[in-house]
Amino acid sequence: MKELSGKQADILEFLRSFIEEKDYPPSIRDIQEGCGISSTSVVDYNLRKLEEKGCIRRDREVSRGIEILGARGRRPRIVEVPLLGSIAAGQPIPVPTSDRWANDSDETVAVTEEMVRHKANVFALRVKGTSMVEDLIDDGDIVFLEPAQSAVNGDRVAVWLKDRGEVTLKRFFHEGDRVRLQPANSTMDPIYTTPENVEVQGRFISSIRPSD
Repeated sequence: MKELSGKQADILEFLRSFIEEKDYPPSIRDIQEGCGISSTSVVDYNLRKLEEKGCIRRDREVSRGIEILGARGRRPRIVEVPLLGSIAAGQPIPVPTSDRWANDSDETVAVTEEMVRHKANVFALRVKGTSMVEDLIDDGDIVFLEPAQSAVNGDRVAVWLKDRGEVTLKRFFHEGDRVRLQPANSTMDPIYTTPENVEVQGRFISSIRPSD
């Protein structure tokens, strides 16, 4: 591997730290701010040099498509996760496919296997609302979920509310003869309902914030 400049070494170390902490790659602007670089064009230039020197691989067709290559150039496996629609992290909203969670989505999100914990049949939903913001899940983020039909107290789950015909993302708590769906936002009230009215559809794995 060719010798790196100081800036390139800083960027590579930032990439490693960011991915280790968040389980997904940073955006160009994340790198600019995290490394104190003057412009995104300087970041892009140094990323090109890191790619030429065999340190990283970039997929310019994929948001945050930066992969750190191993000592022998091994690349993390990329998987395409179906993006099935939107989910409310606020007040519940209708999701047209939520009655059957179809796998024939026209849109997919490309991520590493590590991002989805090597789990099978993972699906993605785009978040609308801010009720999970204290769990670092904000409006516009994409959440990855594994299919699930049950939950234990504290799980973050996508639940179908039968009486409303709507789906929402909340923390699940079973409290005697009722279920509490708790937002991760101290300004918002929980949703209380009966166990019969709640159908767990998916369990939260991870989330990403798409680049602008």
